[in-house]
Amino acid sequence: MFAKVIVNPAAGARATSRAWPKIKSILEGDGLPFDYQFTESAGHAAVLARKAAQDGYRILIAVGGDGTVSEIAHGLLSSGQAGTVALGIIGTGTGNDLIRSLGLSRDYNSACRLITSGYQKHAGRIEEWSTCIDAGWVEYTVGGERRTRYFVNGAGVGFDAEVADAASRVRWRLGHAAPFLMGLLRVLPLYRNKQVRLTIDGRIENRCVLSIVVSNGAYFGGGMKIAPTASLVDRKLDLVVIGDAGKLELLRVFPRVYLGTHTGHPKVRAEKVEDVAISSDERILLQADGEIVGEGPVSLRIVPQALRLVCKT
Repeated sequence: MFAKVIVNPAAGARATSRAWPKIKSILEGDGLPFDYQFTESAGHAAVLARKAAQDGYRILIAVGGDGTVSEIAHGLLSSGQAGTVALGIIGTGTGNDLIRSLGLSRDYNSACRLITSGYQKHAGRIEEWSTCIDAGWVEYTVGGERRTRYFVNGAGVGFDAEVADAASRVRWRLGHAAPFLMGLLRVLPLYRNKQVRLTIDGRIENRCVLSIVVSNGAYFGGGMKIAPTASLVDRKLDLVVIGDAGKLELLRVFPRVYLGTHTGHPKVRAEKVEDVAISSDERILLQADGEIVGEGPVSLRIVPQALRLVCKT
């Protein structure tokens, strides 16, 4: 079989399970040879992706949100087959920040047709209807054990990770940005800024920070343009450090994040980097592609041109 479709039926507050019959019909109607599997638990998409890549599938198609795409990308990149297998994305999640960063359509009809038209036009030669993008790699701690994983859109520690953790508990669907905003309101009253040690391309800094975001793509949190100059093909990560800002100061600058103008604030610093290490005497959570994966200390680096992505032809 040519393509493996990995479907997360729970994505988008279970909107994916409702959309899947239509998506399946479009892919079948356009002649794409594929089979599919549903994910059953956290981490399952990565397992399915790794096995599919090793079994010889030429395309892995993610049907779900940012977390689903991240898991599939991690499974593909850890399979050793990333150079010969392409990733297609049909976004049905809540935030869909990676799709925004990539400039792909958030309409699943268009996303399906992008994949199937490329297949028809290039007779399955994935090198002719795909492009290579950068990925990120991160090392972190879970239960005292050091672990590693790949990410695609971005990662962060501090306030944004605490908000992501709280947002993951928002179960109702109120729009793309609503879970993040609800998480922010839950975390903000009690959150305290963190003293951290930063190592940026070998340069060491000790700082008190609200949040540190390491972005490959421009968007996070359901449409916030956190790293306005980020590019998934520039072989760099965009480091955005929000310094020792108070709560009222944060609320004043927060609307500017949606426009990407927050980087002009005196307590916000953005720069292009290749590797970053973050440590603290305090507990710091790590989010990768919007999902809480572990705690610090954290090391992150760019993996240039690592992931082959189905794109416009």
